[in-house]
Amino acid sequence: MEVGLESKAKREGVSEDMRALGIGGLLILGVWGVAFIFPDLVFPRIDFSWSDAEDLLGKVLSWNQFYFLVFSGLLFGGLLGAVQVFSGGVSGTFVKQFVVIYLLAIASLVIAGQAGIDAWGIEYVLVALALGLVGSNLLGIHLAGVAQAEFYIKTGLVIMGSGMLFGDLLQAGVAGMLQALAVVGVVWIFSLWLSRKLGIDDEFGVILASAVSICGVSAAIVAAGAIQGDKKKLSYVTTLVLLVAIPMLIFQPWLAQLFEIPPLVAGAWLGGTLDTTASVAAATEILGPAATKVGIVVKFSQNVLIGVAAFFIATWWVLRKKPAQEADPVSKPGFGVIWERFPKFILGFLAAALVSSFFVPGEITSQTGAFLKSLQKIWFALAFVAIGLEARFAELWQLQGGKPALAFITAQFFNIAWTLLWAYLLFGGYLLDPPSIQ
Repeated sequence: MEVGLESKAKREGVSEDMRALGIGGLLILGVWGVAFIFPDLVFPRIDFSWSDAEDLLGKVLSWNQFYFLVFSGLLFGGLLGAVQVFSGGVSGTFVKQFVVIYLLAIASLVIAGQAGIDAWGIEYVLVALALGLVGSNLLGIHLAGVAQAEFYIKTGLVIMGSGMLFGDLLQAGVAGMLQALAVVGVVWIFSLWLSRKLGIDDEFGVILASAVSICGVSAAIVAAGAIQGDKKKLSYVTTLVLLVAIPMLIFQPWLAQLFEIPPLVAGAWLGGTLDTTASVAAATEILGPAATKVGIVVKFSQNVLIGVAAFFIATWWVLRKKPAQEADPVSKPGFGVIWERFPKFILGFLAAALVSSFFVPGEITSQTGAFLKSLQKIWFALAFVAIGLEARFAELWQLQGGKPALAFITAQFFNIAWTLLWAYLLFGGYLLDPPSIQ
């Protein structure tokens, strides 16, 4: 019976990956196709920033943006409805639930766009998580049919690949990739070692280590997919990532100014420790344009490693030494098992990055980049609302006695110190000539 359930879970995991790959790829190709047919078409540039009520009504909720939000809601709802048809049909409950979660996602983007909130560096992902947590834990809102956090973020990651131009990595030369390699490997190993020392199981430790070392929630989801991890543990880690991100966003730029860290070094430091490109851009803005450019390029370098990390994590998980009761003394897992574990949506991410970098004309990527970014943000907002809706505080605090939280925070401090060292070595002129970025 357990074997049957495991096989079913594996089939569902692969199916979810393929659906995310298909929908993300369909959206990208559709947008590029429209741009190719209508080269003069101006795609909407969605702006959620506002300062007062007049600005909110006249800009954020203007008719042009309102039409886009309605269109995207119908588009996403239609695509999810099509998925539901293959899974057993669309019910009236599903439609109502999607309307609720979509409105919460849009609300998070609008709230985070307010000038005062934005000045604090509070991103829409944090607001979306908060709305989901309040809805679930205080208001008792449960949207089981549409709270598909992993599916939403996997689709968003595929779309993100369309803006991951490999040429951008050349702005920081070898230094950005060297820092990413030096940081990711060492921090991942340290985090897993610490988790084991605290008695945390390897499944939890791998998800936690990936979140700390690579790029937060996205890496946690990739790692969980590679090892087919427990969704409760994934929800725990993603909640930790977003909660710990708040003090990091506030204090790291302040420390960079206090200790007069050079802009290039500070940018590389923040780019290697903060978990999203948006948070890096927000945190480095006060440090100057050079810090922002370096920070974003370093974050790109780490994001590119998602696919590589997924392959190695899946391979290591399958081939690692297992307890005697789980081990098969006759056969060893082969490439087929590794391939089954590999998160397939990563192929869409890498394919989108390669195609946009080398095959799609630059004018089309420029024409559609902001529009695709808007679609990606909505998918991510849906994902983080869903994460909040799925998280139960009572269950989170009880999980392994709070030890994963201790491991995560301790590993994050190590990550901050280790990354700062390499930022100085590679961008401070000690090992390499600093890149000429102004």
